[in-house]
Amino acid sequence: MSKSSARQSENGHKASDTVRVGESVSTVHTDPAAIDEMAVAASRESTAFEPDGSVAGFRPGRTLPVRVELVRQLRRRRTQLLLGFLVLLPFILWGAFEFGADTSGRRSGGFVDLATASAPNFVVFVLFAAGSFLLPMIVALFFGDTIASEASWSSLKYLLAMPVPRQRLLRQKAIASGLLSVFALALLPAVALLVGVVFYGSGEAVSPTGDAIAFSDSLVAMLFAVVYISVNLLWVAGLAVFLSVSTDAPLGAVGGTVLVAILSQILDQITALGGLRDYLPTHFGFAWSDLIATDIDWANMTRGAFSAITYAAIFGLLAARRFRTKDITS
Repeated sequence: MSKSSARQSENGHKASDTVRVGESVSTVHTDPAAIDEMAVAASRESTAFEPDGSVAGFRPGRTLPVRVELVRQLRRRRTQLLLGFLVLLPFILWGAFEFGADTSGRRSGGFVDLATASAPNFVVFVLFAAGSFLLPMIVALFFGDTIASEASWSSLKYLLAMPVPRQRLLRQKAIASGLLSVFALALLPAVALLVGVVFYGSGEAVSPTGDAIAFSDSLVAMLFAVVYISVNLLWVAGLAVFLSVSTDAPLGAVGGTVLVAILSQILDQITALGGLRDYLPTHFGFAWSDLIATDIDWANMTRGAFSAITYAAIFGLLAARRFRTKDITS
């Protein structure tokens, strides 16, 4: 066979294959069953929407779990440093008592003697020493940094675009901040109790009025004290959240909350205010000391808890309203 004949034969085969392919394509595009099958496949691949406009399968309640936010907060350096400082603080106070004592061995009397008398008294001293500034600052730090830090990092708008509903975002972050705050408030007396048992022994808890309770009863009293302190600082949490959603500066939210707490404590020292001091959120801040007594008076703690919850509810509602209508640009 000549080369021209072979080339013509090859061209003939290609032409026949092209005709067959064209026929199959034409058959596919003109077959009603094939068209219906392609339409069903396309509808399966298209995105479905709910009546409210959300994507089918989207569940707002599954966005931003508390566990994820807790892990994220625990990985932050400021959280680790703060928790480390709370563990170190009782050892610092013990060192101040031991190495700062008079070389003659005589004690200075008063509150120092009471603080080093037993482990429960050492815990009471630590809570008294930290109650004015450190404990409110801890709560203000966790709650005031919750939204403002996201705004300062320019990540808040991306969280809302994921999308995480605004109220759920605020609630989940507040829950995570609350858990961290309670853990921090319980960590300090727990470490102080351990240090006190090692260096001062498990003796009775003695109050400034002279009442003494057994070590086992003092443990229950300290547990209730931590619970009361957590409830009493709810007003700090509410104010910190309100300032956090009102500003894009975390330092402003935390510092503003601490400033209000200090101002309230200063006003509480002015006896000329009389009964008006009862309405200050810090007036019943140390009412938990009534637990170190044989006959516990619950009146001040009840009033302090009610005052803190009322302030927290007011600030919380203001924060939710402000965040719901806030124009998120950062």
